[in-house]
Amino acid sequence: MKISLFQTANAIQFSLKQRSAMMSTNSEDSLNGIVKFLEIVGNLKHIKRAGWVLRNVPNCETVAGHMYRMSIMTFLLEGKEGLDRVKCLEMEALVHDLAESLVGDITPYCGISKEEKKKKEMEAMQQIANLIEPRGKHLMELFLEYEENKTPESKFVKDLDRLDMVLQAFEYEKRDECLKKHQEFFDSTNGKFNHPLVINLVEQIKAQRDAL
Repeated sequence: MKISLFQTANAIQFSLKQRSAMMSTNSEDSLNGIVKFLEIVGNLKHIKRAGWVLRNVPNCETVAGHMYRMSIMTFLLEGKEGLDRVKCLEMEALVHDLAESLVGDITPYCGISKEEKKKKEMEAMQQIANLIEPRGKHLMELFLEYEENKTPESKFVKDLDRLDMVLQAFEYEKRDECLKKHQEFFDSTNGKFNHPLVINLVEQIKAQRDAL
């Protein structure tokens, strides 16, 4: 059976229309996923840090505020430390507390074991990452690297996490005129800092605190 050029052209045109429709659908699905991802990330702008809420600290910081200042801290690096600054920023601003956008800020006082907390956060991160594939793969890689806490970058980010907490405690003590009230945050992080810059900053905060 002979196939005319007209039939061939029609078949090609139909195939192209099908492919175009599929690409349009895939593109729409991808955009929908990104919008949903951004909405979830937006939750962090409104979730209060549980540690302060449990201690009845008024007008306390949000998770997003905590992550933002951690990111700013990375700019204090001089570039001689051998750290990947971009990776540090991605860990701080993208992933280290991102799971809290779905599961909330789980603390040791919430009655949830470390194992259950880790499971909940891992499931939340996978759910979030799935919304922005193939970018989600990089998101999960960063999250796992931070959780394992073995690389220089992940250790530095963990240092900044604790540094921001100590600094925030000091700020609330001054603002609320309750000096030494948040001593537990200084005690729980004592001796756990590794990076020289962070150690020096913590010592400076303590010196200022003792001088009041």
